[in-house]
Amino acid sequence: MPDEVAPPPEDRQLLSRAQAGDMAAFEALVESHRDKVFGLALRMTRSEADAAEISQDTFLSAYQHLKDFRGDAAFSSWVYRIAANHALMRLRHRRVVQAAEEELKGPEFTERGSLAAYPEQDWSRDAEEKALDAETGLAIQQATDRLPEGYREVFLLKDVEGLSYEQIAEVTGDSVPAIKSRLHRARLALREAIDQFYNRDNRAV
Repeated sequence: MPDEVAPPPEDRQLLSRAQAGDMAAFEALVESHRDKVFGLALRMTRSEADAAEISQDTFLSAYQHLKDFRGDAAFSSWVYRIAANHALMRLRHRRVVQAAEEELKGPEFTERGSLAAYPEQDWSRDAEEKALDAETGLAIQQATDRLPEGYREVFLLKDVEGLSYEQIAEVTGDSVPAIKSRLHRARLALREAIDQFYNRDNRAV
């Protein structure tokens, strides 16, 4: 994606018509950007169901606030910002739910105060899963998933989606220097994770 942040002429024309109430124009904007919005949501949440809902919520929010959009930036950047915000809210909600479920799944005790059952771990299955994780692509995906939200968001927008620093600034609302700093740290974390992955494989040989 080019570094130019000015809205494409096609988007400007469609946006102007959509803001005047032309639903066909808005549907054309949705059709033009739907796949990229879905792809961004999928990479952030790792869930097709969540990505589909986020895409719907994103374009619904865009339609509801269409008249508030001044058009001084690319429509795609504005929509990406909405999608990223929805994805981050979904991830935060998911963590809250998971934390609540883990609390409910706490250890059970007998009337005498001893553990009702000891946790079991299938170490052989764990070893098999580690062996299956020997592909570099999967290792990178796992390392990306472990990045903090802000680092993962910037990494996906820059190195996966190909947005410029200026476009990412529009999406996140952060300054370009802050984005560059987070991206640098994200890349270092990923490099370290991949190095550890290869070192582990070399030690296993």
